[in-house]
Amino acid sequence: MNYKGKALTIAGSDSGGGAGIQADLKTFQAFNVFGMSVVTSVTSQNTLGVRSIHDIHPDIVSDQIDMIMEDIGVDSVKTGMLSSTEIIEVVASKVKEYKIANLVIDPVMIAKSGARLLRKDAEKVLIENLLPLSFLVTPNVFEAEIISGIKIKDFEDAKVAADIIYRKGVKNVLLKGGHLPGEKAIDILFDGKDYKYYQSGRIDTKNTHGTGCTYSAAITAGLAKGMTVYNAIKVAKDYLTKAIRNAPTNIGKGHGP
Repeated sequence: MNYKGKALTIAGSDSGGGAGIQADLKTFQAFNVFGMSVVTSVTSQNTLGVRSIHDIHPDIVSDQIDMIMEDIGVDSVKTGMLSSTEIIEVVASKVKEYKIANLVIDPVMIAKSGARLLRKDAEKVLIENLLPLSFLVTPNVFEAEIISGIKIKDFEDAKVAADIIYRKGVKNVLLKGGHLPGEKAIDILFDGKDYKYYQSGRIDTKNTHGTGCTYSAAITAGLAKGMTVYNAIKVAKDYLTKAIRNAPTNIGKGHGP
């Protein structure tokens, strides 16, 4: 069996298997895309929370990227947890060196448990050094508030924030609407010209650990298969909605995968 594309995740490891590179690789496989990983941090976590975080040395992060690019290559790349200034700078440098075009940035900042996954002093570096290299950035409401610098209370605020983020050099902004008020979960895509909306019904469940990782990984897989950004998001949104609706109820005592 040949794969339909090659995708790389540059992110942290979740020992509980629900988020991070584990969620990304499972998603790539579900899309019949060959998945590769560059581990940036090792987290000790489960469905109840994060106990400890150990960052991988930037030189090792750099070597992992080199080894993949020198041999296998990629059709698309996504980033997740990039916790330090040094790691972000290495990733940005390698994106430029290898001229990676299909770069999806999931600006992971705070875990569902509340643990900070991006150091405060690294926020500016992520926004100024890495975001302008992206093809798509996928912030949730809280991340979009940090990146845009405005408070997002409703749908119109979210549209303004998407425009502000776009002006930071991003080609496409997908502002996820799961935390916005309303009966539907509506995600907003802004491509610099038009707003497009992707909606789904809300699902009453606590098993949502790793949804952001899974969503951005599904989009990355779609791009690896040659889809347009619009189709990749549509397919990924449908995949994520089904994944949440059918989430297992027997994994862990907290926010399950």
